[in-house]
Amino acid sequence: MATPLEDISREKSKELFEKAKKFFPGGVNSPVRAFKSVYGSPLFIERGDKAHIWDADGNEFIDFCCSWGPLILGHNNLQIRESVTKQLDKGLSFGAPTRLENELAELILKNNKYIDKIRFVSSGTEAVMSAIRLARGYTKKDKIVKFEGCYHGHSDSLLVKAGSGLVTFGETSSAGVPKAFAEETIVIALDDKPALEKAFTDFKEQIAAVIIEGVPANNGLLLQNADYIKFLRQITSDNGSLLIFDEVITGFRLGFEGAAHHYGIQPDIITYGKIIGGGMPVGAYGASTEIMQHISPEGAVYQAGTLSGNPVAMAAGIAALNILLQENFYKKQEDKTSRFVNEIRAYIQEKNYGVKIFTISSIFWFAFTDQESITRADQIDVASMEQYKIMHRALLNQGIYFGPSGYEVGFISSAHTQTDLEITISAIKVALDIVFQ
Repeated sequence: MATPLEDISREKSKELFEKAKKFFPGGVNSPVRAFKSVYGSPLFIERGDKAHIWDADGNEFIDFCCSWGPLILGHNNLQIRESVTKQLDKGLSFGAPTRLENELAELILKNNKYIDKIRFVSSGTEAVMSAIRLARGYTKKDKIVKFEGCYHGHSDSLLVKAGSGLVTFGETSSAGVPKAFAEETIVIALDDKPALEKAFTDFKEQIAAVIIEGVPANNGLLLQNADYIKFLRQITSDNGSLLIFDEVITGFRLGFEGAAHHYGIQPDIITYGKIIGGGMPVGAYGASTEIMQHISPEGAVYQAGTLSGNPVAMAAGIAALNILLQENFYKKQEDKTSRFVNEIRAYIQEKNYGVKIFTISSIFWFAFTDQESITRADQIDVASMEQYKIMHRALLNQGIYFGPSGYEVGFISSAHTQTDLEITISAIKVALDIVFQ
């Protein structure tokens, strides 16, 4: 293995990346994979097992990216693999109803009091896009309020960033998004009650929904005060608007009932991501029976998908969620993460390093800051990303895989052993010494 300051071999990954550039824009099929925010070329992963992954050069890593969160059971879980293999013998896709859809839906709804009915789709982006359309169709209003620092997938109306004022129509954050789409989205800062009050005053009777990540975790881990989340619930109810929890990351990660249970809040619509399919391409949105009856074919809000409820993904999800329902699963996850984080925090305090670790359940985030809390995107120091680049490189060279951006959170899975975590703690200490040397 290379030393922390000596880069591991990436020759085969580099060759694959150069070849990929001939096929794909930027050589990748999702932008953050290009490693533009960290050092070196991206790793091409060959396989994964439990908490470990191996790249094309044969390098082994302890993985804390976990396919961007959904692999709460780690890679290549035996029960999921057996369930998928059993279904593969029967067929891959039918575009027709299957018993497995009923089985997974019943498993979710029997153990999640925050939704009455659910609709399976193929991704988190599709789930959120559908939830927005449903909110507009149900309320017969057009405008959406989202928060700077929350990511909800790449549908047009949500690829929007804040404008220049306290409360403004958003500005497109991607070419190809019509200005008219952005003007139906109002973007304000998180943790700012007056801004949201002003939005409802300025756009009275026009706001269909307020959407927020269950716990904002796509642009750092921006932990919100429970009082603020309760305020969102109250102001939307008072104005005849819906509250949408985007739980693509937090659903079934914070607990089986996600952030809704964590805050004790009843959202109007909740979206979920790949964790409900054991990491397979799947998403879902759910709500009360009253709201969901507006979805086609019962109602006038159209949404469809050939691969919705794909039997392979359903089989994987049934296996995964049955494990998550085991007694004390989430307590064990939280205890494991707390021990991991607290040992690193003790070292940081001992060395008086300017870095904080924010955490909730089995999610953690390193922020190079002296601030005790970060609740808004504009509180993140852009310059601190250079320190993360150094840390990421030092960890990679020691066989630890974190997300290739300082804005990305880390995840601990049930497959991470105590040995895995001890090795990682030692590597993090070395990496921090390099950052602050």
